[in-house]
This record gives sequence, structure tokens and C-alpha cells, in this order.
Amino acid sequence: MPINHDARSTPSGSPAAPTNRKAVLFDLGGVVLGSPLHAIRDYERELGFELNAINRVAAETAPHGAWSRLERGEIVMEAFYTAFEADCATAGLIMDARIMMQKMSESAEPRPAMLSAIEQLRENGFRVGALTNNWAHAEDPERSDGTRALRDRFDVFIESSVEGLRKPDPEIYKLACKRLGVMPTEVIFLDDIGGNLKPAKAMGMATIKVDAPELALAALAELVAIPFDLSIEY
Repeated sequence: MPINHDARSTPSGSPAAPTNRKAVLFDLGGVVLGSPLHAIRDYERELGFELNAINRVAAETAPHGAWSRLERGEIVMEAFYTAFEADCATAGLIMDARIMMQKMSESAEPRPAMLSAIEQLRENGFRVGALTNNWAHAEDPERSDGTRALRDRFDVFIESSVEGLRKPDPEIYKLACKRLGVMPTEVIFLDDIGGNLKPAKAMGMATIKVDAPELALAALAELVAIPFDLSIEY
């Protein structure tokens, strides 16, 4: 699993000092929950698209494309379907955004080992936050992409669709630190997208890129000196 050098042994080249980290910040989809990226890749294969074709549309149209606007809460889901299909069509991709989002929703199952680790972190005095790029449905503000059901598991819960900011905007990382009551150098951040980790690392956070959850938790355990139960189902 690709992780920062600091996640393996030393923060920013300094001797490892787990006690310097007071808070852990988790992305949700692809970290605490199953990966929406995997659901999108499955849909791409189903349509015969090349790998990451749809993801590239989302990334390359940022920050003004439909995907970014949805995650900042600027458009409702019904408007997103049409707008994102148009973004994809411009890239030569004909797809059904409603089907894609349904597949993503179905992938958003909690990972028990991650939930257990979050509980252990809080029991050991760490502040724990969620930092998620998400969306809400206009017809039911409490219905989102599956992330809101986890709110009570965290000390701080930051949603892009509520804040009007989304990763990788540095301002949302600053907001997370402010609400956690810590400095960036006191935070460990886990995300499954490298581009979301770069601003955090630049601010001084220790970062872990989550590809295989069990390896990510092993790296986190090393930083916080907590022996997580890695035998729990992922």
C-alpha cells in the first residue's frame, strides 16, 4: 500500500513520535466505508469504458463541474444527474448518472475493523474526526451518500455539502483542525485519494493512503501505538 514515509516510520523525516499526534482524521468513502471508486470502476467496465474514464471527468472538470458543485452542496441531485451526464458526454462518454450513483450507494457498507479502530482511538484519548466529500438529497436532507449514519462515531464530522468546501481545498483541512482543536502537525489523516492527501501533508499532517484497509490500519497503529485488532473483518 502506498503510504507516506511518515506513516511508516518518521513524520517529515524526524524520529517517530506517536505521542505528538493528538487527533486522527478519516475520509469516509473508501476508508471507513466501502470504496465508491471501486463502484465507479465496475460501472466503467460494464459500459466498456477505459479504466478511470468517469473519474477523470470528475477530476478534470473541477472545481466548476457538476461533481464538484454537488459535493459543495451547490446543486441538488436531480440537477446533478443531467449536468454530470453532460460533462461526461463532452468527454465522449454516454452514461446514466442515476445508475452510477445507485451503484456507489450500494458500495457504502461500513468496514467493521475501521469502526473498531475509531472506537479504540477515542477510548485512548485521541480526538477523531470525519472529513468527507459528500452530497445530500433535496427530497430528504437527512438522506445522503451513506456517510451521515456514522456521525455519532466521531468527535467532529465535516461534510463538504454542508460547508460549501471540498477536498482538496486547503480551507477544509484548516476547518477540520480548528474544530478538532489541534494543529495540523498533531493530526494523522487517512484518505484513499492521493490528491486529497497532498494539502494535508503540506500542512504538516501525517498521511496514510488507504488502498488495503488492513495495511492502512497497521500503519496507523504504528503511529498511535495502539494494537488494533487486525483480525476483524474488513
